[in-house]
Amino acid sequence: MKKVILLCSFAILAVVSTGIAQSQAKVAKSQVIEKKAGANIEFETETLDYGTIENNSDGNREFKFTNTGTTPLVITNATGSCGCTVPTWPKEAIAPGKSAAIKVHYDTKRTGAFNKSITLVSNAVNAPSKIIHIKGNVNPPKEAVN
Repeated sequence: MKKVILLCSFAILAVVSTGIAQSQAKVAKSQVIEKKAGANIEFETETLDYGTIENNSDGNREFKFTNTGTTPLVITNATGSCGCTVPTWPKEAIAPGKSAAIKVHYDTKRTGAFNKSITLVSNAVNAPSKIIHIKGNVNPPKEAVN
């Protein structure tokens, strides 16, 4: 009797395991199908933290990204959320598998905490309109020494 129960348990386990493996294979196949042909933008990070910086210090940073798609990536526009945040983007197409950077300048003469966004417009199928962020804190100016 124990052998029969044990044999039935193994049979049920084998059937369940096979069903799970087939389900996982279907999900993996559907994910491959869902990935559309075209440009695909992937950032190393979508938020750059300046940390706490001195007033009037270097406000330049870069968002590095890669075109993980199958066609060239073209960024047509990049806009900062205010005049204190100025982005510069590559005007040439980024080939599949290649990397580039969005350069951002923040006006560090503005004292206090900041959290700004940059909106990108591109031909990326995964994010035709993508928002990336910068944040940090600018110390007040140091007193002049006489």
